[in-house]
Amino acid sequence: MEQTNITIEDILVGQGTEAKIGNTVSVQYRGTLLNGIQFDSSYDRGEPFSFTIGQGQVIQGWEQGIPGMKVGGKRKLVIPSAFAYGDQGIGSIPPNSTLVFEVELLSVQ
Repeated sequence: MEQTNITIEDILVGQGTEAKIGNTVSVQYRGTLLNGIQFDSSYDRGEPFSFTIGQGQVIQGWEQGIPGMKVGGKRKLVIPSAFAYGDQGIGSIPPNSTLVFEVELLSVQ
């Protein structure tokens, strides 16, 4: 049975500013497939990733999973393909893949 919702697990609850729709946030993240194979990591690139929540700049799973985080927090997001890259896949991500992200919120503007 295909998962129909994202799963959010707070690894560490931050103490800083809370991320909300319309905020520009800066995050560090690591993305893996369910089998543990990593497909992307801002840590490996050595620089954080910034985007504005609610502007369609990232996958739907991030649009739902980042708001409510506080600066300094870490969150695990398990994102079914319907909220990621669907039946198309992208790059090294196969079609219909559930993705797992560990996201650390660095700043909110």
